[in-house]
Amino acid sequence: MLKVKANEKLQKIGSFAGTYRYIMAPELYTTLNQEKVIKEAALRSGISKGVMQAAWDAAGEVIKAWATEGHSVAIPGLGSMRFGLRAKSVANVNEVKAGLIRSRRIIFTPTTDLKEELADTAIQITCYDRNGQEVKRVTSADEGIVEDNDNDNVNDNVNNGGNGNDNDNGNDNVNVNPNPNEGGGTNDNVNPNPNEGGGDNGGDDNGGGEPGEDED
Repeated sequence: MLKVKANEKLQKIGSFAGTYRYIMAPELYTTLNQEKVIKEAALRSGISKGVMQAAWDAAGEVIKAWATEGHSVAIPGLGSMRFGLRAKSVANVNEVKAGLIRSRRIIFTPTTDLKEELADTAIQITCYDRNGQEVKRVTSADEGIVEDNDNDNVNDNVNNGGNGNDNDNGNDNVNVNPNPNEGGGTNDNVNPNPNEGGGDNGGDDNGGGEPGEDED
């Protein structure tokens, strides 16, 4: 079972500025380092830790080398990995230059089996109010949709503040509003104002932001 916490936080920017919203995020117990993973894999496979370490290192080098050559490289049992980028689009070919590249990306595409495993895993949500007190627990009854980041539309206004837009830290805003007369509800709220800022929109200017980006 995956555990999620929903914390009530004051929104400082965006469409819900000045109101409290419940922000959900996965509850991570700890980070398992490489040594622990290799040790466990060696125990499960019946081979020595040294051999497992050598195989792990060799596979990592192969994946890095092939991915930087432009290949989408399979990671056995998990999926595939490739490199991509975010870049501004321009209308004039003479304006094409490396400076248009805003960031380089590592794109991981999970296998069908891995996505099904995640979709079938139950989620328990624990809600905490603005004072840090637990106010509710609920077990998920969602459809178990697993997002494929190979086809995501990531808004240029990504953030870490939970203000109603998509973000990169795994948090989702939920319309659980302490005042039901202020437009709360229980629907997921993903970027309530899609016209703010730039975005990965194939190069259109959108709402006064910077030119959009094309993703690879």
